[in-house]
Amino acid sequence: MSLDLLLNAIVAGLLLGGFYAAVTVGISISFGMLDVVNIAHPAFIIVGSYIAYIVNDALGLDPILTAVVVLPAFYLMGQVVYQVFYLSFEKRGEEALRGLAFFFGLLFITEVVLILTFGVDYRYVQAPYIGPTWRIGFVDFPLRMLIPCVVSLLLVTGLQLFLARTFIGRAIMAVAQDQQALRLLSVDPIRIKRIAFGISIATAALAGAFLIIIQPVEPSVGREYIGRVFAICVLGGMGSLPGTVIAAMLLGILESFTATFYGPSWAPAVAFGFLLVTLAVRPAGLLGR
Repeated sequence: MSLDLLLNAIVAGLLLGGFYAAVTVGISISFGMLDVVNIAHPAFIIVGSYIAYIVNDALGLDPILTAVVVLPAFYLMGQVVYQVFYLSFEKRGEEALRGLAFFFGLLFITEVVLILTFGVDYRYVQAPYIGPTWRIGFVDFPLRMLIPCVVSLLLVTGLQLFLARTFIGRAIMAVAQDQQALRLLSVDPIRIKRIAFGISIATAALAGAFLIIIQPVEPSVGREYIGRVFAICVLGGMGSLPGTVIAAMLLGILESFTATFYGPSWAPAVAFGFLLVTLAVRPAGLLGR
């Protein structure tokens, strides 16, 4: 095992982990903090990818800048989706199975609409940083991975500061634990959950832009991330954003090592095997309470 190959595998894993953190942060909010099993989250990510593709193809606008512009629209979309979910299922106490079916149906409908609209051909975007690679010594830093990783870490840091230092942020972290206490403070738990779910879906816009920068996309590619995002969320500790980043980095490094030295087909098996071992030793996850 040569040193340059080892270091490149570590760097590639860290950059991949940064992308995984962006993909998972929305699940960490909806599932980890709100107890809402939104398996349709990858569908919103793919919608974000296609919006980035449409704007990039028509206007040449940078995919990440496009995602930032459409963040408010995704936030409002998330609020609407949660309100429908609440009135139809959560309010009646039927969120467990029927709510899961609701999000599965949303995933399926989104995928079908995208297929009917764009077909099954892979789509990609153009940006100045997609091709070039920085080299420091014998370690490569592909800009198409580095820039999404850096923006992803800024996103998670900003969200963590928002959750820790604002009243609404602290209410989001408390809403799944003690709704009655929030009501005593004259705070509507449903409004807080609606805000939190809107934020979780807004993160999908950025994750979608990162995805189409890293690789071409087609409507069903989001399925590949359903198991991975929930695994990272659980591994990091339910509702812990720092834990999400650590778990994403670990998973990225494991997948990179496995793909480099044993072949890419082994990467998912090794990653999920690590998840099972970790949860057997520490059921609450790495930073779980």
